[in-house]
Amino acid sequence: MTAAQAHAAIALLMSASIAAAQTYPNKPIRIIVPLAAGGTGDTLGRLAADALAAAFGQQVVVDNRPGANGIIGTDLVAKATPDGYTLASASTGNVVINPALFGSKLPFNAERDLVPITQIATGTSVVIVHPSFAPKTISDLIALAKAKPAAINYASSGMGSAVHLGTALFESMAGIRMTHIVYKGSTPGRVAVLANEADLMFDGLLPTLPQIKAGKLRALGVTSIKRSSVMPDVPAISETLPGYSADTWYGLFAPRGTPREVILKIHATIAKTLATAETRAKLAAQGAESAGNTPEEFAAFIKAENAKWGKVVRDSGAKPD
Repeated sequence: MTAAQAHAAIALLMSASIAAAQTYPNKPIRIIVPLAAGGTGDTLGRLAADALAAAFGQQVVVDNRPGANGIIGTDLVAKATPDGYTLASASTGNVVINPALFGSKLPFNAERDLVPITQIATGTSVVIVHPSFAPKTISDLIALAKAKPAAINYASSGMGSAVHLGTALFESMAGIRMTHIVYKGSTPGRVAVLANEADLMFDGLLPTLPQIKAGKLRALGVTSIKRSSVMPDVPAISETLPGYSADTWYGLFAPRGTPREVILKIHATIAKTLATAETRAKLAAQGAESAGNTPEEFAAFIKAENAKWGKVVRDSGAKPD
């Protein structure tokens, strides 16, 4: 192929991509959520669907496809036709932690097969303890754990879960060792802390908030890099361990090969919605903080997250359940 022919081919592809964006969308869009209905991921997927439907005047269907640790739903998007009509509202676990845990056993390669569109929001977690637990601060917790290695136990929703790995990162950065107790989900783990059967848990802020306000649980610190507006009196763990951050993030993805102009069109719509005071307030009430970064910023963020959580998985020895 001559240089002139190559330039012509590139121009033709760019023209086709622009044309696709101009007519997009001309049929319903499907957003696959690889999580069960009712959770934060599902809520954020529906927020994105409503925003796109209002802006485009097209039906946007949310399709919950939980199962196999989110692998089933994510794989559907990774293998979908790259035309912008099948998207994924996925989380840290789906896009970063699963690849670190399962490696080549996954039926897709998230980095190769998915294109980041934008980060929708981050969901903060909080270290919860029973009111009778002696340590009152994160510093107290670290001091006790150093004085009595492995004496403190913590609940998690499963080996390799975000709860487990967030705690493992904390142990590593603090130079401590605690005992891991696995429960069949976050709710049983939370119940164990409420019953004083487990010492602590790195749990979601939203589901624990009612018990914290009622005095049935005590909050030691939040996992966000800064304090949460929902509980501004509770310190961020990073105030004691600089650089610590273990929030769960949620974002919108498309299959690799989706026209860039279509990606940018979707991003612009979601980012505009996330920037409104109404949306920010709605998310804050759920313990989440809106994002809306560019595809390039989101891709760079994911690259850093892959390195971070890949190391945590290796160092902790976490294996999929």
